[in-house]
Amino acid sequence: MNIDWAALGSVFGVSLVATVALVGLFTLGIVGLSKGAAPAQGTTTATATTGTGSVALARTGAYVCFGLCLAAVSYGIYMIVA
Repeated sequence: MNIDWAALGSVFGVSLVATVALVGLFTLGIVGLSKGAAPAQGTTTATATTGTGSVALARTGAYVCFGLCLAAVSYGIYMIVA
């Protein structure tokens, strides 16, 4: 029984990079959605509504990150089934 160590290392490397990238994208999506969370108690409504453009941008970026995660997972499932 011969093991192709180069191919095994290549599969390990690609799997590691893909896993870190997907977890990173998902984490960025969670962080983007948490930017629009309700303000803490004790803050005024004037400070809570400041920067609504950045909240919208963060939410849009979060949706893009989640979309990329969905696309990567869908492509992986497609590659397994095909």
